[in-house]
Amino acid sequence: MRIAQVAPLYESVPPQLYGGTERVVSYLTEELVRLGHEVTLFASGDSRTRARLQPMCPRALRLDPYCQDPLAPHVRMLGQVYRQAQRFDIIHCHTDYLGLPLTRTTATPTVITLHGRLDIPDILPLYQDYPEVGLVSISDAQRRPLPGVNWIATVYHGLPPDLYAFEPRHGSYVLFLGRISPEKRPDSAIRVACRAGVPLRIAAKVDRVDREYFERTVRPLLDHPLVEFLGEVNDEQKQALLRGALALLFPVDWPEPFGLVTIEALACGTPVIARCRGSVPEILRDGVTGFLCETDDEMVDAIRRVKTLDRESCRQEFERRFTAETMAQNYLKVYQQALGAQAGQAFPREGIPPGALPPTERLAAVSAAGVVDAAERPGSKAHVT
Repeated sequence: MRIAQVAPLYESVPPQLYGGTERVVSYLTEELVRLGHEVTLFASGDSRTRARLQPMCPRALRLDPYCQDPLAPHVRMLGQVYRQAQRFDIIHCHTDYLGLPLTRTTATPTVITLHGRLDIPDILPLYQDYPEVGLVSISDAQRRPLPGVNWIATVYHGLPPDLYAFEPRHGSYVLFLGRISPEKRPDSAIRVACRAGVPLRIAAKVDRVDREYFERTVRPLLDHPLVEFLGEVNDEQKQALLRGALALLFPVDWPEPFGLVTIEALACGTPVIARCRGSVPEILRDGVTGFLCETDDEMVDAIRRVKTLDRESCRQEFERRFTAETMAQNYLKVYQQALGAQAGQAFPREGIPPGALPPTERLAAVSAAGVVDAAERPGSKAHVT
């Protein structure tokens, strides 16, 4: 299959430092190439890939001090993608709604994976105006603000299985990893770790938009002797931190669309202590791969109990549900579905695994297979697919 992967330009593919969406695009692109497909990656010029790279700017825009209008390179990129659309069987965009008007300029079908939060009222009518474009969610929870649009699948993120090494031993510290922002609640992570009497390492970037929050709310808490702020880390440092941690703290307080760091932790065998928001109960199994909490008190108690969890079970859950191959195979089914819809054909649903089906069909498929248990019933804290 001839596939165009269209990445955001804010980070390279894969990113040098932080960058969830671009990292997932990289894993997907490389796995599709490994499976024998002809993939063209539209991304920043400092990207690294075995696919055919079409560089759309010299370097990642976040690291480019000369970029004053990041929207302009994205519009230029999408124009180039659709001018050569006839070269591809499918165009897979990861740039949200920016390319929607161009989808009607070609017979080549477009699939769009939405990576961010969708509880923004302005975007619902925009997606409703393009019912022919297939939308993919990265969790079932992510869909809730956008009813009545053309959701064609939920595909969970996946990682190469050899990217993170399993560590069977519990570490001595808890870890906050990712981005300093109010919705990620690093302040809560600090309070929880200090109350539990366990060292906390914070490896996170601070975006310009979050600088005031960092200075006002987070920096005053960093003087505690149990807290170590490391700033933004690279991939090697991140793996070492995840493998050496007692648990990952994920006290998010927003409708988290997925949370890539949670499956990075599981790949290392590290359990996750998380606030039950957005996709969290789809990814984690309460009492198996982590603890789902609501309050700081519950997270303090979870830290004290986390050594009772089996780290090997965390790794097994990753291998069962969140590998790059599983993600790529599910996307290939999505591409076939989009091609079938373009040809006016009904796509055979029986071939799609439960993780690639819309939520209502997914439960039916799992039930038909006779594998529904308490953790898979809607409403359960540990509802997983």
